[in-house]
Amino acid sequence: MLSADAIVRLQDELTRAWHGTADGAGSRNAAPPDPAPRGDGGPGWLDRVARQHRANFDLWHIEDEARAPGASDTALAEIKRRIDCTNQMRNDLTEQLDRALLDWLAPQGLPVETAALNSESPGLIIDRLSIQSLKIYHTLEEADRSDGPHGHGRRNRERFEILREQRSDLAGCLDALWRATVDGTRRFKLYRQMKMYNDPALNPAIYRNPAGGTDC
Repeated sequence: MLSADAIVRLQDELTRAWHGTADGAGSRNAAPPDPAPRGDGGPGWLDRVARQHRANFDLWHIEDEARAPGASDTALAEIKRRIDCTNQMRNDLTEQLDRALLDWLAPQGLPVETAALNSESPGLIIDRLSIQSLKIYHTLEEADRSDGPHGHGRRNRERFEILREQRSDLAGCLDALWRATVDGTRRFKLYRQMKMYNDPALNPAIYRNPAGGTDC
């Protein structure tokens, strides 16, 4: 059965590894480690989870660049394009997670069409867990800062505990949804994000510009 615990552990391991921390195994440019457990999404399932998490990891740090006080207008324009491309990738990979799960369920006659529909798909929950992993890492990093202002460490340790509780709740919801789907009592659908901003046929700022287009 799909395991939220395995997903959370993988996301945390990758977050540490890509930051190059002492208990990780690399840097932000490192390739994800080979996740051994398969999970119920079929061959390469956790590899898909890793790729989706990498998109969120990259997006987090690109957005940090945009907030640098000294960033020039030229740099911000380039960063904005990178944000758009990376966010498009993040959404595409989230959809692929749901497609992989639905493809695995289909031969078993699942999800049951008459079952109650869940408003959020597993892929969207996994995306939220990915962001929680990043929040937890960076909050703990702030809690351990030696040069933080007075009360900074205590405030961030409190935030860290809240984030851990929230992630535990969310992981429990993912497991519950998957169990109910396999049992035939709930179902989920593939919800397409229908992003328009990178599509030269849909974004007027692109198709009305003779030199328009995106690098995504």
